[in-house]
Amino acid sequence: MIIRRYTKDDEKGWLRCRVLSFLNTAYYDNVLKEKEVYDHPSIELVAIRDNQVVGLIDVEYEKEAKSVCTSRDRPGGMIWHIAVHPDYQRQGIGEKLLEAVVEETKRLNLTYLEAWTRDDVWVQKWYEKMSFEQTTSYYHLYFEGNEISSDKVEKLYTVTMFAHYMGSDVQQFDHLKRKHLCVCYVREL
Repeated sequence: MIIRRYTKDDEKGWLRCRVLSFLNTAYYDNVLKEKEVYDHPSIELVAIRDNQVVGLIDVEYEKEAKSVCTSRDRPGGMIWHIAVHPDYQRQGIGEKLLEAVVEETKRLNLTYLEAWTRDDVWVQKWYEKMSFEQTTSYYHLYFEGNEISSDKVEKLYTVTMFAHYMGSDVQQFDHLKRKHLCVCYVREL
């Protein structure tokens, strides 16, 4: 396996790896049709094995605090994507991608990495194993069909809705089929 910088020629493999790796997570429906382009500088790496993208990590980083990240008053890097193809998981690929990013962020004088994930316990345990600490959280709520009240607007029939909830009365949403705790993890470098 080699880890190298992402190139535009990797896009199809990057998308395929990301989609397949997210299928068994709470982000299963977060499908991208093209790879994101970042507004700030970024570190974009891929792991290649058997002539295919088997892992990826994208970190957008700041030159000015809080221009990308939310956690600290000093420049950091936001892990937007980290994924390993399901056929290659549990082989240390994610850890090697993270190690490569940590080396580069230290050279850039960044002092922390931030990552947001949902309530997949195995994903949270991985971040904790990689020396990340949970700092804050809020809820991702999905409303479907009759879970949404749209009686305030005439002729509006809401089919689905995605929302962030940052309040403390989350029990009012116990009727939802899909509710995820979105957790921020930070690793000091």
